[in-house]
Parts: sequence; structure tokens; C-alpha cells
Amino acid sequence: MKKSVVLAFSGGLDTSYCAIYLSKNLNLTVHAVLVNTGGFSVSEIKLIERKALLLGVETFVCLNETENFYNSVVKYLVYGNVLKNNTYPLSVSAERISQATAIANYAKKMNANYVAHGSTGAGNDQVRFDAVFNILIPNIEIITPIRDNKLSREEEIAYLKENDIVINAEKAKYSINKGIWGTSVGGKETLTSHSSLPSQAYPTQLTETLLKDVELYFEKGELKGIDGKLFGHPTKAIQALEKLASPFAIGRDIHVGDTIIGIKGRVGFEAAAALITIKAHHALEKHTLTKLQLIIKDQQAMWYGNWLHEGLFLDPIMRDLECFFESTQKNVTGKVFVKLSAYNFSIEGIESSHDLMSNKFGSYGEMNNTWSGQDVKGFTKIMSNQMSIYHQINSVQ
Repeated sequence: MKKSVVLAFSGGLDTSYCAIYLSKNLNLTVHAVLVNTGGFSVSEIKLIERKALLLGVETFVCLNETENFYNSVVKYLVYGNVLKNNTYPLSVSAERISQATAIANYAKKMNANYVAHGSTGAGNDQVRFDAVFNILIPNIEIITPIRDNKLSREEEIAYLKENDIVINAEKAKYSINKGIWGTSVGGKETLTSHSSLPSQAYPTQLTETLLKDVELYFEKGELKGIDGKLFGHPTKAIQALEKLASPFAIGRDIHVGDTIIGIKGRVGFEAAAALITIKAHHALEKHTLTKLQLIIKDQQAMWYGNWLHEGLFLDPIMRDLECFFESTQKNVTGKVFVKLSAYNFSIEGIESSHDLMSNKFGSYGEMNNTWSGQDVKGFTKIMSNQMSIYHQINSVQ
């Protein structure tokens, strides 16, 4: 009886190669699994299923993890305003954890002999998938054909051609991963330190140029409404915001960072809804949280983002940090006013019943209502006392 393998399948070049290789070269029964984290439409899923069956897989299934992905990961990235290196909303790294977990659970359910993914040996995804599999399904062996065979994209295309599978070589120049929290784009330009991605490499092109005002509503830190319309789940609000903002070609950038495996890497991305949500949420927090809440949360969010990026999501410390983030959000409720324009957006202001910037207590640079000038004189003397002593003792004579 043939042994079985569950393959994390996206329909791209790498996983198409894996589908044939696992079946033909390793003589395994292949069960292809697409994990949808909000990046695929119904029609796209049907196309991927047809492609998988043409590649000879035994079965194909699509697991819809969009809401679970938000509930377990994205929500906390919003709470923490997490941007890797102040740039990247962790679109793919966050997504991979959710996908790997869903694949592991499915492989367990199928009593599979093996689990496989299409990661190369030069990126972060291999570590993220392997780490989750080693933790959740330690008795199931991992197969990684692209990594193990050290294949180039040209070699993969040639192999598929040998097996009567025609790949659009022009389209295959770019590796695109799409989810609710953004789309990553990799190509020959991102392998350099100086080249930018051409506009056509991004999945969404500029079609809107007129300025547009948008009103976002947050409830306890979660995006719940747009322009007065409330959504049943934040994923619906995020998808609606993406549909509204992506025609402005907002959220394009290239992230440069340190990979888990110790080399520098670049990746292009497009994440209109993610960037707008994070910046709008942060603006609301700056009005509703105290100074120390903001300082401590920024510090913890940096660690949370780094550990998620490096595949350490299942460490219990992450659940501890999530409890802290959740606690900080009880007053982060209100409206944020955003202006959309071609390739850009700006935060215009906020409105909240929890706004700590209240003229009841004073107006910055104008008037205070809760202390006097004499109070400030005394406070300043006490605050600066130790520094005054230090400089008097250690001043150069």
C-alpha cells in the first residue's frame, strides 16, 4: 500500500513541482491542502483545485482559516501596532504560522505518513513550517523537495515542462503570497540591494486618484466599522477596507530585514488595509492610553513581532503577551478619520469618549486648569535635583 503525504499547496510554481515530484519520484499518494487566510476568492480556489487535480494529486481540500487567523494572530498585531523594522506588517510570517498549524492538524486527522511544503533552503518559511510541524506532529516526517534538491525556479519550470505541465515563465518570475494581512512579492529585483519592483509586479494597479475621506470605527482595539457601516467580524471590515483602499495602490513598499537563518533579505509587499488599520489604531491609542501604557506596549510589541517572525509563535510567552495586549485595549474605542490618495494615506484625527486630550484639563501650549506656575517650579526643582547634583560634582573645573 502506498504511503501518503499531506502537501501544503498554493498552486504556485514551488508547490506544483512538489505535487508531481512527491507522486512520481517518491511514489506517494498526495493530498493537496490549500489554507485560505483571506487571500483567495471562490473562483481562484476552484482554479487551484483544477490545477492540483491536473497535477495528479489524490485529493484536494481548501481549509478556510481566515477568521481563525485573525482571532489567533492578526488581532494581536493590531493591538501591538506591529511593523517589522517600522515597515512590514508581517503579512507572510503571520500567515505561515496559521497555515502550518492547519496543515499539521489536517495531517494528523488523515493519519498521513509524511507532510510536505514547498519552501526553499534560503528563506524564513522553511523554519516556520518545520517548527510548527516539529511541535504539533513530531512523529510525522517532513519532506521539502525544493530545499532538499536545491532547485532554482528555472529548474522547476523545466521539470514541469518535462511532465507536460506548461508554466507561464513570465508570471513565474515573481513569487506572490496573498492573505488578509497583505501580499508579499518576491522577484529578481528583491534579490538585489538597489532595485525596486516594477509597478506591474504588484497585484493591484492604481485606478483611483481622487482624494477620499474614510471614517474607521474601532471597538476595544478592533476594526468594526467603515463609514458608519458595522461588520459582523473584523475580517469583513479589513477586507472591505482593502477593497476601498487598494485601487489607490496604497501600502506598497520593500522590507529589508534579518532572516531567521542569518542572512539579510528583501521582500516587496502590498498591504493597504493592514497599514491603514495599524496606523489608525495607533493614532487612537495615542489619545486613549497613558504614557506608560504606550511605552511598555511598544517594547513588548517589538518582541512579539520578532518572535512571531522567527517562528516562535507557539512558545507560551506569546500567550502571556497577548493577555497583556488585550488588557490595554478596553478603552481603545472611537472613530479615526483617514484620507486616501494615490499611493498614500494620512490620519486626519480621532473622536473618542475616552480621549485623554480633553480641554477640560487644559490645552497644550495654551492654558492649564489643574496646576499653577508655582506648582511647576517646585516640580521642576525636584525632578532635576539629582541631575543638578551630578553636574555640579562632575563638572570640569
